[in-house]
Amino acid sequence: MQPEEPAFAEHILARLTDYFLSEGVPWTRRLWDIGSILGLEELWEACEWQSKKVLSASAVSWQRSELQRLVGPDRGMGDRELRRELMTLLQSGVVAPSPQHRRLRQHIDHAKVGYLDRWAGALSVQPFVKPERLARTLAAHLLDLGFSAPYLAQHWVTHLRKANADTRTIVESAAVLAAQSEQMHEVLVAFARVPKGAAIANHPRWMPSSQVVRWLQDNGLSTSGVRPAGGSIHFISARDPLAAAAKAREVLERMVARAWFVRRGRGDLEPLDKLWVAGYPAAISSETPSRSADVLSLAHNGQLLDITMERTIIDDALELAAPINRGGLPGPAVAGGWAAVESLLTHPGDPVDDEERGGKAVAADRLAAIVACSWPRAELTTLIHRHTGDDELSGARDRCETNHDRSAVLLAELQNYGVGRLTFARRPTRRSDAAAAERMYDLVRDPRRVLTEVQKAAQIAFRRLYRARNVVLHGGSTSSVALDATLRTSAPLLGAGLDRVTHHYLEDQLEPLDVAARADMGLRLVGGETGLSVIDLLQKPGPRNQPGASARPSGMALPAGTAGRAEPPSTPDADPQEAVLEPATSAQGEHG
Repeated sequence: MQPEEPAFAEHILARLTDYFLSEGVPWTRRLWDIGSILGLEELWEACEWQSKKVLSASAVSWQRSELQRLVGPDRGMGDRELRRELMTLLQSGVVAPSPQHRRLRQHIDHAKVGYLDRWAGALSVQPFVKPERLARTLAAHLLDLGFSAPYLAQHWVTHLRKANADTRTIVESAAVLAAQSEQMHEVLVAFARVPKGAAIANHPRWMPSSQVVRWLQDNGLSTSGVRPAGGSIHFISARDPLAAAAKAREVLERMVARAWFVRRGRGDLEPLDKLWVAGYPAAISSETPSRSADVLSLAHNGQLLDITMERTIIDDALELAAPINRGGLPGPAVAGGWAAVESLLTHPGDPVDDEERGGKAVAADRLAAIVACSWPRAELTTLIHRHTGDDELSGARDRCETNHDRSAVLLAELQNYGVGRLTFARRPTRRSDAAAAERMYDLVRDPRRVLTEVQKAAQIAFRRLYRARNVVLHGGSTSSVALDATLRTSAPLLGAGLDRVTHHYLEDQLEPLDVAARADMGLRLVGGETGLSVIDLLQKPGPRNQPGASARPSGMALPAGTAGRAEPPSTPDADPQEAVLEPATSAQGEHG
């Protein structure tokens, strides 16, 4: 039966907040999926790219097979006719052009209308659904429709939380939101410097500085500190004002990119650091937010500025992947991100198969294994730092010298007592922390199943990144229907994988392919007769001492397989994972 409200609704709202916030949320809690409707749209488009020899038949077949697993249990696809027809179509195979391809288009159009309404109706008949699944479904569908994550976090989720909305209200509110059509938004982009001459001034949308200031005043916006050299107005159709601003940033990026191709005044088109949407009360940053591909080991290992003339494969990979965070244009971000993956995790000796071009998709699978092995310790590290209270667990944590030992203490707590003694009091994240603790408890009870699910989710995200790269480079297109969603879902995972590869290369001199092999073996052996623990999946196998033994109070046993990792004495926290925080004690706050 359905868990009791309001805890169930609070769980959903906490996860929605995780999915929509861009800063301060660990990669372990981000949204890695796209929704069923966008997945079908992506398949329909992929069939066309297959007909143009941009994607291979086996790549599209793999995509279609995974999509069946996503769509099959989706209640938004209906209970009978719509779901049955769609599954039959997917199982039969779809190519373009063909009657099946045209039927798929019709199925998508029918499924899109009332998708969340069907979810609401299904919950009234069969109320039980896991809160994680429901939160992912709502978040992915709204983001796929084009709503901006900041708008959903700041306005929609905040309103629901203030209203103490129950689960039914949350789903019905999401359905109402999804039914709204796009609105036309008037967006002003302004520049601090512009090229000399008449090329810009003669453009019909161009406004001199005086008109820019007047527009701001007419729209009730502050002009304090605004010193424009000119600007332009853009009418953008979008789901919300912040989504319109995001589209305006893409326009701005393209304008600046074009300005680098002129002979005189090359690079002289310099935008202001803010833009404005008519009707929205505040200025909005004109800089594209980071996509949160974080490689924290560079800083924690003291390697951020340690650049020598001798380049390494890590230097090359990080340079290739830099557009993931640094640039707003999706094409270079997708191409560079995948190039980094392929450069690190493929080898000429790899068996050539027909999975996707030359078997390079094996790099996606290898990186997914590394990410899955990184996930437990990253989340456990976050949770042990955020546990509050003057209790046995806090004392054991505070006596530990390394994050490995701290996570081992929490793992023992989960194995011995479950989540009942954990306390999270930090107001912004306490419900999210509680939900994460439940996921870790599921992991403790069935590590192979849970890690397989994590690996599969990461594999799908990375294979999508590879297909998007092929469309960009071989198809010459940056207008793919799922391009933005590809970057949104894969970037945090890419950062997590690069972080682990970088750490082991710098600290252990372990080659990326060897890290992948270790990850693959770890997923096969975890929880088995070797005693391999979920926090040691990427560690070198061998005899183990008992880490943190002196920090462990009487009666608190470390979990099997956590023993014995040699730590560099001068840098006890040199292995930060993704989620390392400033040590949190009862007298000290935490970052994140």
